[in-house]
Amino acid sequence: MILEVSNLHAYYGQSHILHGVDLNVGDGEIVSLLGRNGVGRSTACKAIMGLVTADGAIRFRGEDIAGLPPHLIAHCGIGYVPEDRQIFPTLTVRQNLELGLKRSGKFGRWDFADIFRLFPNLGARQDTLAGVLSGGEQQMLTMCRTLMGDPDLILIDEPTEGLAPKLVEQVGELLTEIARRGVSILLVEQKLAIALRISARLYVMGHGRIVFEGTPDDFGANSAVRREWLEV
Repeated sequence: MILEVSNLHAYYGQSHILHGVDLNVGDGEIVSLLGRNGVGRSTACKAIMGLVTADGAIRFRGEDIAGLPPHLIAHCGIGYVPEDRQIFPTLTVRQNLELGLKRSGKFGRWDFADIFRLFPNLGARQDTLAGVLSGGEQQMLTMCRTLMGDPDLILIDEPTEGLAPKLVEQVGELLTEIARRGVSILLVEQKLAIALRISARLYVMGHGRIVFEGTPDDFGANSAVRREWLEV
């Protein structure tokens, strides 16, 4: 396993958000973390990245990374795509992508040609200020900037939120391509259709705990889990 999380607890001040979360991600595997809003899925990603106070074991490629500052966790080979599209609005699309590189001019599995082939809109607007892009294009840019750092594992929080159906399909294609190149993915996602289509395994979270783990087929056969933990 590239990522092993055991008995993870996380806190915002005095608020106890995660209550002993266990999960893992294999090499080149897409694993989705499902659940209603507010159950702790985003907090789990932030805890792994060292962005919130947390206790428990977090091992990346067998090494304990719990308690490391976020920049060192990133340099270990973990990328993070937050939900809030933290682009630099006064820089161009190309400049935003360049900021994702760990070293200027040094590319790994991804370069500009790859990004612009997958997302022609970004290629056509590479000299445009990022702040004038649509919300969907900014989401694409955020994901692609993270890829430019050549992570071995990428944590992606709600990449399809608010996107048009065509862009949702493009995101699905990109995630599949990421995994095909050997990059593992922990995906926080609300849209069941895309999660079920591209994931090898699923976790469902409720009240800060993992309440289900299994394959998409296992999940499809378990109507009780869907009804209790996902349906509104």
